[in-house]
Amino acid sequence: MNPVQRRFREALLDAERAVPPDLQDGAGAPAGRRFSVYRNNVVVSLTQALHDAFPLTRKLIGAQSFDALAAHFVRKHPPTSPLMMYYGDALPEFLGSFEPLTHIGYLPDCARLDIAMRRSYHAADTPAVDPSAFQCAPETLIALRLALTPAAIILRSAWPVFDIWRMNSAEGGAKPRVMAQDVLIARPDFDPAPYLLPPGAADWLEALDAGRSFRDAHDHALQTTPKFDLAQALTIALQSGALTDSKTKDR
Repeated sequence: MNPVQRRFREALLDAERAVPPDLQDGAGAPAGRRFSVYRNNVVVSLTQALHDAFPLTRKLIGAQSFDALAAHFVRKHPPTSPLMMYYGDALPEFLGSFEPLTHIGYLPDCARLDIAMRRSYHAADTPAVDPSAFQCAPETLIALRLALTPAAIILRSAWPVFDIWRMNSAEGGAKPRVMAQDVLIARPDFDPAPYLLPPGAADWLEALDAGRSFRDAHDHALQTTPKFDLAQALTIALQSGALTDSKTKDR
């Protein structure tokens, strides 16, 4: 990037910077006013993209505070892809060091939940495993190999992110409990949804996705969580459409 391009980019995302003096319009005249209009349009579009991508984060801090957050974020993190569906992936880390909001400890993980919902929405379609696949002989079942669909994402948090999402997504949602929560984001139909995972379920699902057999994944979950409830975890995985045949995913 040459010096002119660098000055253009820096001024484009920061309204406090002066218009580059060597910038001209098509007629060779200084492009001050036109650049200001263009800069405003760019910043507004990026801010709106963040509003659309982070509904939970926005609701937690309010639209006005989110606008202020977006203004700082846009200056530090210009888009790296022409696809706006990916813009904002750095926001959770940014929130962790953004002084005005660092007192809201759960906010970065809530932003990660927003990102996971967006990624799930745009993920490729993959057929979920049919529940009848588990109606087989025990020796066949223990050797079964499954994987997460592209739309299935696991979020581990030290905060009650599922409870926070539920309280802010529906009227009368219960107050969040003081606990860590593992959340599965999956897309059983057209829209993604989060599912609260019971203890050990995230370890089980991640083991399956890593290529372990059904039995080995179960054993792994029991090692980390002796009271792991396989039936409960499997029910959530099937209802959410989170699992697919490992061979299907590799295609």
